[in-house]
Amino acid sequence: MTKRFENKVVVITGGTDGIGLTTAGSFAAEGAHVYITGRRQERLDEALREIGNGALGVQGDVSNLADLDRLYAQVKRDHGRVDVVFANAGVSESAPVGSIEEDHFDRVFDINVKGTVFTVQKALPLMSAGGAVVLSGSGAGSKGFASLSIYSATKAAIRSFARTWTVDLKSEGIRVNVVSPGMVMTPAMHTYLKNNTGAEEWMKQTIPFGRLAQTEEIAKAVLFLSSDESSFVGGEELFVDGGFVAV
Repeated sequence: MTKRFENKVVVITGGTDGIGLTTAGSFAAEGAHVYITGRRQERLDEALREIGNGALGVQGDVSNLADLDRLYAQVKRDHGRVDVVFANAGVSESAPVGSIEEDHFDRVFDINVKGTVFTVQKALPLMSAGGAVVLSGSGAGSKGFASLSIYSATKAAIRSFARTWTVDLKSEGIRVNVVSPGMVMTPAMHTYLKNNTGAEEWMKQTIPFGRLAQTEEIAKAVLFLSSDESSFVGGEELFVDGGFVAV
């Protein structure tokens, strides 16, 4: 039986843990040639062992354009093309308005916005008709959360990119969509819940489905938006949040 992504070349930024790691494993299991990025070489090596299936990693920071150049130079040497980009790398930091500092603003926007822009733009010379771009959004781009104004603004920008890039790239036959998770049981979330008594119960009461998502559930949405199953889907934001934003 043919796998959905047999011999497809997939690039995933921020692929060393959480949603990125699980998604990388799902693509690899479906036959893709997977490339992931991560800032720490040791963690990158661990992630590659976990993914298996010949996945490759390029150490780097998406806010550093030279690092992105190295990533795509390797992909070009190996395969000469990119079929799917999952621009997943991002950072969430909090600061209430009135206490926002310049380095906080610069760091979050550099990784989440600048990193996303150039992750996609630098992939385009290697992409052709039928290619798919999935951007990593968040329910925070549509809802108001205390102390998350800068992070939320970056995710609102990413939502806008999907709309405008769908128009920009329509003649190239490249689709762009956003997957926007809600509250997900990632390693970072586990740490947060451990250090904040009562937070998990509040989240469960807030989410209509009454639980947090598993990373596998987000990965399934990314693979759908990357596959021919969503061939007539463009410029959309797919919330995978247990109904949190809609309800």
